[in-house]
Amino acid sequence: MEKINLLEYENEYKKQGYKYIGGTDEAGRGPLYGPVVAACVILPDDFKLEGLNDSKKLTEKKREEYFKYLTQNVIYGVGIVDDKTIDEINIYEASRLAMKKAINEVREKTKLDIILSDAMPIDLDIPVIPIIKGDAKSLTIAAASVIAKVTRDHMLYEIDEKHPEYGFKNHKGYPTKKHLEAINEHGLIDGYRLTYGPIKKYKEEGKC
Repeated sequence: MEKINLLEYENEYKKQGYKYIGGTDEAGRGPLYGPVVAACVILPDDFKLEGLNDSKKLTEKKREEYFKYLTQNVIYGVGIVDDKTIDEINIYEASRLAMKKAINEVREKTKLDIILSDAMPIDLDIPVIPIIKGDAKSLTIAAASVIAKVTRDHMLYEIDEKHPEYGFKNHKGYPTKKHLEAINEHGLIDGYRLTYGPIKKYKEEGKC
């Protein structure tokens, strides 16, 4: 199998004169519970982190290792959009908003010339390049995917400590069988996305 050059996009845009290249990705579109979280990252020149890839392809242990390294060695920003806003504007727009928040946080720290996004068009005053499956094609987007995913996971660990009966530390809010069983047994707590199918159905059946 041909090895993908994860810096192909970055190198191409550097050749075109772009210096400050940001990558952005989100985590948490699918869960029934909690926020959607995005990150924006600028990698330093000559950045190397062996094995860094799309966060979904990494083990939890690896993600935590990379998260620690990345947050100490890159410029990054994080954007968080809560469940209520997701219900109001839908998850697609909430994901875009989270990315904008993360990008703006980076722009408060340094200049940004161009954004590589994981398939998301974003209306900004700088070029945005949406790349399909970008987290598996761009090292900068992959780094953002790890920071977004681990940031969100950490938030769910905190919720799990308050509500261990739901098992958030295991399913992270996704609609697993055990999660749905916990909802049926314990009901809904603040943080659920009320427009999502299983939760909407639960409410319509008058179970809460």
